[in-house]
Amino acid sequence: MPIALTNAQIRFLRGQAHDLKAMLQVGGKGITDALVAEVDLALEHHELIKVKVAAEDRELRDAMIVDLAERTDAVLVQRIGHTAVLYRPAKEKRQIVLPRS
Repeated sequence: MPIALTNAQIRFLRGQAHDLKAMLQVGGKGITDALVAEVDLALEHHELIKVKVAAEDRELRDAMIVDLAERTDAVLVQRIGHTAVLYRPAKEKRQIVLPRS
């Protein structure tokens, strides 16, 4: 189950993600198990990542982003156009310290 974030924490994470480049791209095959594994690995290593979704249909794109966030237990921080920002704290060694409120 993903963690709940306050508005201040979401603003903080959006600021942190501003300079990030998209690490992964969802292609024509959609959300595959291999893609979920790669996103899971990237979240464990980086905690905050950007993912590009190539779907043209807005509703399909939104559904793919939500599905990816649910399958990786990540929080959708922001979605702008084809790019989504996902956050999940690392289990081993946390790098991002969230503000309290």
